[in-house]
Amino acid sequence: MEITFQTVMSQIMLGLNNGVFYATLSLGLAVIFGLLNIVNFAHGALYMLGAFVALMGYNDLGPLLGMPEFHLNYWAALIVVPLVVGLLGIVIEKTMLNRLYRFDHLYGLLLTFGIALIIQGIFTNYFNVSGTPYDGKPAILEGAVNLGFMVFPSYRLWAIAISLAVCFGTWFMIERTKLGAYLRAGTEKPELVQAFGINVPLMITLTYGYGVALAAFAGVVAAPIYSVSPVMGSEMIITVFAVVVIGGMGSIMGSIVTGLALGVIEGLAKVVYPPASSTVVFLMMVVVLLVKPAGLFGKEA
Repeated sequence: MEITFQTVMSQIMLGLNNGVFYATLSLGLAVIFGLLNIVNFAHGALYMLGAFVALMGYNDLGPLLGMPEFHLNYWAALIVVPLVVGLLGIVIEKTMLNRLYRFDHLYGLLLTFGIALIIQGIFTNYFNVSGTPYDGKPAILEGAVNLGFMVFPSYRLWAIAISLAVCFGTWFMIERTKLGAYLRAGTEKPELVQAFGINVPLMITLTYGYGVALAAFAGVVAAPIYSVSPVMGSEMIITVFAVVVIGGMGSIMGSIVTGLALGVIEGLAKVVYPPASSTVVFLMMVVVLLVKPAGLFGKEA
């Protein structure tokens, strides 16, 4: 294949489209691990759950309420679905995870892995593994935009913009606001923060719920692009964990930058040597771990 400027730029844009999903999902993982020290292996399943709640809200909510013409539209789903799935995350944290904080990280990983298998198994029993299309994409986001070097789908451009806004908004909240300072202090010195009258357990619960809500948000945004499938989370989670490791476990900015960069590198690999596009992220992870075991943005223990 001849490598031209248009080809390279097209692959960069398509890679960036994948990269924003890597960034949003790895950001949720980084928030949960960085502030709670939990390796949340259920993240991929909760991403899938977000896409399915949006799908069922659009297809089935109206008939369930006796109003066949009613749909949970896409704009409402962007708000409602993360809240619903985030609430499920709060229930998981309050009933199960908070019992494991005093134990090794391995226990939390095994628990969340089991939760992921349960969620995926439930949806595999009732839905097509090959995927179900989401028909709720807004009419305003149909069509394409001429970028000069390529004609790019309007929805994919919107997905990049809204995901970047959420990612950098989360970074700003955690790193540059008083609330973020309380969160970081509450995980490092909980007794001291609690002495100032701040409810640290509630703050930890809400943090987990927010990390889960980020996964659900990514699922809603992804639903009109990819087929909604019970295995869509398990297909994504390994790459996302690699992104988190490369960026640095618990690093907010590391997850965002690395997710975006790896999406673009994947896209460029498809131009230079297509077979390498599916493995380049893992090759990079090996190189980074050999050179800087804590990750590009991580802190040495």
